[in-house]
Amino acid sequence: MKIKEILSVLEEMAPLAYAEDFDNVGLLVGDQNAEATGVLVCHDALENVIAEAIDKNCNLVVCFHPILFSGLKKITGKNYVERAIIKAIKNDIAIYAVHTALDNHQDGVNKIFCDALGLKKTKVLIPKPNFIRKLITYTIPENAEKVRNALFDAGAGNIGNYEDCSFNSKGIGTYMGNEHSNPEIGERFEFVESEEIKIEVTFEKYLEPKILKALFKNHVYEEVAYEIYDLQNPHQNIGLGMIGEFENPMDEKDFLALVKNKMQADGIRHSAFLGKSIKKVAVLGGSGSFAIKNAIQSGADAFLTADLKYHQFYEAENSLLLADIGHFESERYTKNYIVDFLRKKILNFAIILSEENTNPVKYL
Repeated sequence: MKIKEILSVLEEMAPLAYAEDFDNVGLLVGDQNAEATGVLVCHDALENVIAEAIDKNCNLVVCFHPILFSGLKKITGKNYVERAIIKAIKNDIAIYAVHTALDNHQDGVNKIFCDALGLKKTKVLIPKPNFIRKLITYTIPENAEKVRNALFDAGAGNIGNYEDCSFNSKGIGTYMGNEHSNPEIGERFEFVESEEIKIEVTFEKYLEPKILKALFKNHVYEEVAYEIYDLQNPHQNIGLGMIGEFENPMDEKDFLALVKNKMQADGIRHSAFLGKSIKKVAVLGGSGSFAIKNAIQSGADAFLTADLKYHQFYEAENSLLLADIGHFESERYTKNYIVDFLRKKILNFAIILSEENTNPVKYL
């Protein structure tokens, strides 16, 4: 099995198009055409993790955080990033990062976070904007079903919990071909009026090449008439953070004790107790201070995230309980999820969970 075959499975788990624009995801180091010997899954691809991969005969390291985040002008081994990259290159180790591609997935980091706490009725906290497009095309009635099904198979027509969604209307199309034309209906220089079906479907924008390929392959016309629009609708199933509910409300102190236990947090910093029960909880794994207002607007009783600064605790505004449980802690089960996903998809192959604890924050 080549490394690129494993990468296609990883993209199935977390499409790279889901990642934020600022991020650096995908294959960071290595040759995707090399034969894979094994996969080591970790949180951070540090030098000691690369050494672990070598010891365990894994030439692909799948990490959550990208070890290469901003550009490198020199690689001299002067810092932890450069040392890890040098060690990987010297030993033909490929490194692949998922980061916000998995953050934004409805089954990704924040769903894992919610599941660990036992939250139900989960939904995305900040739906991803500018991600949905609409295709409109026209064809004869005899061709409509074939075109529609091809578009569905290519990934179009998914809305929330529904698939194969489209809108179809009847109308009259007109055309007249020139001397270079080869019309399906009528002759050159003949003005044709034909009954047509107008088909409308939405799709995630990164699927556009695949959608158009399916359209052109299955449409009967020599010249396919179609339109593509950007939609303002946010994508309800893709985005940052998540909100869910406990079956039964609980006291604030009991809530934080549960969080500390379930997420194995050595310490939790939090805003003032408000004396109200906790039932609806917003979460955002990693650095999530930017989402405090979103959590308040969602009606959450508490917001769990990490990397909060002093003054940001004031932003709770006595509206919710704001808690910083630690960056690593809020994402701690992500690598387990990746391992489980790969093992279900790739059988009889070495997929190993890293034993290295790469959390740089220690508690006294």
